[in-house]
Amino acid sequence: MTRLGHLPVLGWDIGGVNTKAALVDRGLEPTPGIRSMSTAFAIQHDPAALVPTLAAMRAALDIPTGCSHAVTMTAELSQAFRTKREGVAFVLDALATAFPADPLHVYTATGRFVTPIHARSHPLEAAASNWMATAAFVARAVSDAILIDIGTTSTDIIPLERGRVAARGRTDPHRLSTGELLYTGAVRTPIEALVREVPLWDGTARVSAEGFATIGDALVWLGRLDPADYTAATSDGRPPHREFAGERLARVVCGDREMLDDRAIDRIAEAVSEAQVRLVTAGVRQVRAAFPGATTAVVTGLGDFIASEAAARAGLTVIPLAERLGAAARTAPAAAVAWLLGDDLARVTR
Repeated sequence: MTRLGHLPVLGWDIGGVNTKAALVDRGLEPTPGIRSMSTAFAIQHDPAALVPTLAAMRAALDIPTGCSHAVTMTAELSQAFRTKREGVAFVLDALATAFPADPLHVYTATGRFVTPIHARSHPLEAAASNWMATAAFVARAVSDAILIDIGTTSTDIIPLERGRVAARGRTDPHRLSTGELLYTGAVRTPIEALVREVPLWDGTARVSAEGFATIGDALVWLGRLDPADYTAATSDGRPPHREFAGERLARVVCGDREMLDDRAIDRIAEAVSEAQVRLVTAGVRQVRAAFPGATTAVVTGLGDFIASEAAARAGLTVIPLAERLGAAARTAPAAAVAWLLGDDLARVTR
């Protein structure tokens, strides 16, 4: 039962292709409760649908009126917007429209909560802030580590030092330059972004650059990704089932399944998956080089299995964030930002 006078916190991670929410009830005894969900929603295709999407997710999680909302976002990078300033304002407008009576707290890449007014005036603080929420949450429990969060689209590699977030970058361009952000994920990364050639028959073949398949197809084919977790639109519009994944992979070398047997598809998928693990491993080593005291990796996200393999290759001991958050680790930024706001509100009311 929730303690009298206590309201849970609803955390949001509003992205360009996925919107995630987590309800964290710190008043439940004996341990806090977390309910979370993720909805595939490409904001570029229908920006006006963001408000009903938020409202539907709130209803699905059975959120009480007056609940505090903690918000992170990456949706501002969507091509629906010409600038990040425009994107941040759009997301804040949508939240205000969906939840007009509820208090809204915006988490920033500087590691603090601000008002929506402040976020509008300083959009680069609010933009791409979800990684900081997860890192700040993990840093409270793990002193020196590398956080590796792999979602559908990208990978965050965040150093934690002496219980604080030690990231050198704050904006996406800066984080890409430090290696703390890699644009590879468990579903949406095009094959040609990972390899230039793949094994074929008795040799190799260069790959096409037509967006015929993604890493999600390779991972589904190999049985490493559940088709239900392939939440992005496939390149050919067909379902994310193994049969169709194989057809998409055959087109990577401009072939089809009448030309390529299962073994040929196996080799293509294995080569692509291995290339991604090597890419993430190199990123982990790059970040760790500046923080040699880190001996542990905390892994999370849809692609936590990729993160685990890369971390092990980099010589780190692996700790799944799911040990702390359970299934909500799949929506780690949303759960983390709700937890952080809950802590802040608890301190205020003491």
